[in-house]
Amino acid sequence: MSPFEPPTVTMPESRPLPRIGRHTLPNRVVLAPMAGVTDRPFRALCRRLGAGLVVGEMVTSDPSLWHTRKSRLRMDHHGEPGPRAVQIAGGDARMLAEAARLNAEMGAEIIDINMGCPAKKVCNKAAGSALLRDEALVAEILEAVVAAVAVPVTLKIRTGWCAESNNGVRVARLAEDAGIQALAVHGRHRQQRYGGQAEYDTIAAIKAAVDIPVFANGDIDSAEKARRVLDYTGADAVMIGRGAQGNPWIFREIDHHLRHGRPLPPPDDDERARVLRGHLVALHDFYGEHMGVRIARKHLGWYLAGDARFDDTGRRALRATFNGLDSADAQCHFIDELFRHEPDMAPSRVAQAMTPDGTCAA
Repeated sequence: MSPFEPPTVTMPESRPLPRIGRHTLPNRVVLAPMAGVTDRPFRALCRRLGAGLVVGEMVTSDPSLWHTRKSRLRMDHHGEPGPRAVQIAGGDARMLAEAARLNAEMGAEIIDINMGCPAKKVCNKAAGSALLRDEALVAEILEAVVAAVAVPVTLKIRTGWCAESNNGVRVARLAEDAGIQALAVHGRHRQQRYGGQAEYDTIAAIKAAVDIPVFANGDIDSAEKARRVLDYTGADAVMIGRGAQGNPWIFREIDHHLRHGRPLPPPDDDERARVLRGHLVALHDFYGEHMGVRIARKHLGWYLAGDARFDDTGRRALRATFNGLDSADAQCHFIDELFRHEPDMAPSRVAQAMTPDGTCAA
């Protein structure tokens, strides 16, 4: 049987829950940091729906850039329950250490270092996954950041820079030696970006090589897949990224499956409507109407992608209608209409139901 065929019998998870410093996670499901996605509204939603830990969007290690509105919003953790985890990115050990210190002073309870981002604009600055090419610099950065703060420091990596440089195990050992408290591993090397399929052999090898908690990341999009990845790798938790886009219920579904050994029914349409509408309201409140309306458009696209009531043609029509709306009230009215009709409704009926006097209230 291949590692990712469904097991005949699934037993509930019985190992101790992972710890990051003094923080014991309530379960084995973590929200991955994603720039432009894991803002405060989305983190709050995922936590409410079962994420045991949420990590904020990547923040540059250069404090001179923190004055921008974009950075200020990314660093906004107001009112969030702990532990508050902040991810920093950069290529200079001193600057990363100072950024970690400043974030800890502002309330960060976990500092996460990004050595996994494959984006060109990050790698071109010798940051993110580009750092994996220089193990001496990796060690220097990790030691500097750990020494700079009293809070636990974690690390997110890929399996390596390329297929010929699959050095994830060596980097994991450097991390443990430097005092890193937990390690998240995306099962791709940098040159793959997000293409192809994630592999979990390297994650299993890393887990076998270190004693710190290891979080498996990459292509985990269901409770059953999470269970199989944990069984195969021996990892302590799964980290969910793209699998949570448009599907924040994945956290409670995974947690339930791990605890009880059986699936949890998916949300019904009433709950989907409440969550989606509430998410939009939170975006409008957090960003203001002008920005919030625009950011809501990509989230609606992700929610629609998982809505089995519509085919691809219907989803495209609905996205086009939604993307043409320019007010918070109109967007919320769209959601009301989206779930008010029968499952076989034509997308055009949603457009016809739009009225300029729709209201949007939480």
